[in-house]
Amino acid sequence: MTRILIVSGSLRAGSFNTALARTAQQLAPGGVQVDVATLHGIALYDGDTEAREGIPAAVLALKERVLAADGLLLATPEYNNGVPGVLKNGIDWLSRADLKAVFGGRPVGLMGASPSGFGTLLSQAAWLATLKSLGAQVYSGSALMVSRAHTVFDAQGQLTDERTRQLLTDFVADFAAFVQQQRR
Repeated sequence: MTRILIVSGSLRAGSFNTALARTAQQLAPGGVQVDVATLHGIALYDGDTEAREGIPAAVLALKERVLAADGLLLATPEYNNGVPGVLKNGIDWLSRADLKAVFGGRPVGLMGASPSGFGTLLSQAAWLATLKSLGAQVYSGSALMVSRAHTVFDAQGQLTDERTRQLLTDFVADFAAFVQQQRR
């Protein structure tokens, strides 16, 4: 069994990225288990808070979920042509929790959904430097950048576009194969 954790980089109740992650969970091929996490409850990083109180419980809980997974997918929105602060903050906290255990050599991939016509192209590109500096094994196979997300998800967060569903199915399978290859 290959275990993949998808962390949604959006806190919005109607998040396209959380909906994308949940759909990936439903479409995962046999032998692949997908878990979905959000970043609710993780405060802004503050070195003084860390020194005074240590790593927050919400970060430690997310760290355990990452460590239990064989691979990590970030479902990243794109805000103002860059990475979303909520997701960057979560990754920054995780790096403080135990950089080498959480990211060192871990297979990490990127996917995302956005209302824009370019999907999450710039956000995903911007993540590469951060993931490299963390020591992650960045997946560079197929890409998944859902553009015009408001036209492929319904009001309940269901992915209704069959072409996008197939792209997501293929992406999850390809990422799982990459994770398995890295485990060898």
